[in-house]
Amino acid sequence: MTHQLEIDLESFAALQPEAFLIDVREPDEYTAGHVATAQLVPAGSLAGAAGSLPTDRTVYIICASGNRSLRAAAALTAAGLTATSVAGGTSGWARSGRPVVTGMSWTAPKTVAGSVPAAEAVAGAARP
Repeated sequence: MTHQLEIDLESFAALQPEAFLIDVREPDEYTAGHVATAQLVPAGSLAGAAGSLPTDRTVYIICASGNRSLRAAAALTAAGLTATSVAGGTSGWARSGRPVVTGMSWTAPKTVAGSVPAAEAVAGAARP
């Protein structure tokens, strides 16, 4: 099976809240509104955080519209991770009526059996 570099919002929503999600926007964008389970890892910090991301599950990546997250997914995939961009981004998520939270709050995704808990997996990444 070929890895898909991008997933549509409906398919991604069906994976919530178990999906491991990082938000590659800047902190001010993140605090203005983000998916509750998204951990902040700004695009400029992604290379340094890549070694801390889980290797046993897909890393979903979101930004505002899907452009930065698609580039980030391609870079992480090239580095050997399974990474998928969420098409439409946080803007599409909110436009579809799904909830966003503001500030630096973050809700850990449910741990999948055998995986590293999200808070430990991104120990080196910028977290709220």
